[in-house]
Amino acid sequence: MSRLKIAVQKSGRLNEDSLKILKAIGISIDNGKDQLKAASSNFPLEVFYLRNGDIPQYLRDGVVDAAIIGENVLFEKGKDLKIVERLGFSKCRVSIAVPKSSAAKSLKDLEGLRIATSYPNTVNHFLNEQGITANLHIINGSVEIAPNIGLADGICDIVSSGSTLFKNGLKEIEVLLKSQAVLATSPKISKQNQEIIDKIQFRLQSVLKGRENKYVLLNVPNDKLDNIVSILPGMNSPTILPLAKEGWSSLHSVINKNDFWNVIDELKANGAEGILVCPIENMVL
Repeated sequence: MSRLKIAVQKSGRLNEDSLKILKAIGISIDNGKDQLKAASSNFPLEVFYLRNGDIPQYLRDGVVDAAIIGENVLFEKGKDLKIVERLGFSKCRVSIAVPKSSAAKSLKDLEGLRIATSYPNTVNHFLNEQGITANLHIINGSVEIAPNIGLADGICDIVSSGSTLFKNGLKEIEVLLKSQAVLATSPKISKQNQEIIDKIQFRLQSVLKGRENKYVLLNVPNDKLDNIVSILPGMNSPTILPLAKEGWSSLHSVINKNDFWNVIDELKANGAEGILVCPIENMVL
């Protein structure tokens, strides 16, 4: 039986979150300490633990069939590779930052300056788009110290909270790229393994859809049902069930997490009571 070979980051937050989402879609990984690969006990899949920066080439060569990888790494080293699904975790951005005392305010102000980065292809892509020439210093790790030691006038690096920039006296002046974890595939993936990817993608979409929504149950007087239904339509329409208490009904529906509190406030204002909110593990459409 064919087994899909999927690469994940060898260590770090992306590794942990990748294994968590595989577990969420029902794939158990038998992973011993310091193993370079591990097989699933209940799904035709092997996980390869690789250095993040090496994964695009392994995909390109067909050594692995798929990977969970940061979109920023693909932009830097694998723009030719296909993204199958964006996964919604490990979010960050690739940004230009300069010392707080710098007069530079945008990408256009980088003309002739020295930029330290671990993402030369990404920086060059955006500089070329703007017709800007800068001098790049390629550094692996601790890019943020480059301006403080006189090596560069600014940096380009990944930013999550911005606390590292703040600690090093830097200010963010331009976001080049917003990134998150993605599922990417090899151009050499076999037909059999593509079918396995399709199953994984279906499961991922169900989990991700569940994470985007909340399940709500609420009690409503029957004379206010129409108003409540107009606020809370659900996927098609809400489920309405009569309560033992005469003149009342129970409504069951789904609210997108981005709209959640605004909708809850409106429901409350229109007579809804006993509102119960539950997380959704999977949402199969």
